[in-house]
Amino acid sequence: MKAIGARATRSLNIGSKIIASDNSGARIVKIVGVKRGKASKGTQQYAKIGDHVKVSVRLGKPEMKGEVFDAIVIRQKKPYRRKTGERVMFEDNAVALLKDDKGNPKGTQIKGAVAREVSERWKAVGKIAQYIL
Repeated sequence: MKAIGARATRSLNIGSKIIASDNSGARIVKIVGVKRGKASKGTQQYAKIGDHVKVSVRLGKPEMKGEVFDAIVIRQKKPYRRKTGERVMFEDNAVALLKDDKGNPKGTQIKGAVAREVSERWKAVGKIAQYIL
């Protein structure tokens, strides 16, 4: 997995409820874990832009409710700094659900913007994005 080209800030804790921004059927999801995340002993894990997370569906299609999926964080409210010096922040926190560990998205389109760092790291997610910011 490629590193992101920005200095991302800690923004989403475990237990955060966020929007599923794709057309997979989920609307609101809750972060239950961070895959390959780093946290020192005694501190809670966190997610940031471009991270691979485990989510539980809280609101959406009735058959999906309560199921656990992998997802990618595509937008975050907290500002993060790019290598060019600019700071980037979005209007909301959002994820895109995945159907497998290789990074293939479950939906066929993503509503709203996707961060450039995400499309560099996860090519398949970048392909179905409306636009990349």
